[in-house]
Amino acid sequence: MIRVILTDIEGTTSSISFVHDVLFPYSAEHMADFVREGEADSTEIREQLDAVAQLSGVARDDIEGLVGVLDTWIREDRKETPLKALQGMLWEQGYQQGAFRGHVYEDAAEYLQRWHDRGLRLFVYSSGSVKAQKLIFGFSEAGDLTPFFSGYFDTRVGGKKETESYNNIVSELGVDPGTVLFLSDVEAELQAAEDAGMRTVWLIREGDLPQTDRVVARDFAGVDELLQQR
Repeated sequence: MIRVILTDIEGTTSSISFVHDVLFPYSAEHMADFVREGEADSTEIREQLDAVAQLSGVARDDIEGLVGVLDTWIREDRKETPLKALQGMLWEQGYQQGAFRGHVYEDAAEYLQRWHDRGLRLFVYSSGSVKAQKLIFGFSEAGDLTPFFSGYFDTRVGGKKETESYNNIVSELGVDPGTVLFLSDVEAELQAAEDAGMRTVWLIREGDLPQTDRVVARDFAGVDELLQQR
């Protein structure tokens, strides 16, 4: 029996276009000033810049060089943890200032509440930082959805296409992997989760359905139908 639902965000609970057309451009436009202005006053920003310097090889005191690295990582959509952490801090500023609200599909918002009320434990696993995850659900167009979640995982547990990441999540949750249902729109992530013993559903919201042996759903209502059958 499924007792835990672990969900991806981009393409699963939320549109890919929101991330790529709203969040990424906002970080590209504002990251340089955010880092320059915050570096002197924020310990959290300084810690992430330390990590950027270590990963990139750019001298820590070369702020403009580090800004250049961050700009490149944003353009390349790199999954580097310090970039994701800095983006989360910057997006928090944007959410709080009302520059945008988090996109969550209407069906996702509805069934997240239903599943929570039904007693299922809900978790998020995304390449975006935990802070960014909480923001998209906390400042969503449907209101604050964070009370429905029991926890969040990001790349600190490992990459999303690596089986060991899902083993780490199962270990942290302290559950049988067969009781966890992972939802994602990326087949390689589903395979990694399955290799760790999880159940999976492939969310394909648009386009033709592929010829596959995988369990597929168009939306969260479809996922719920599958849950009722198990």
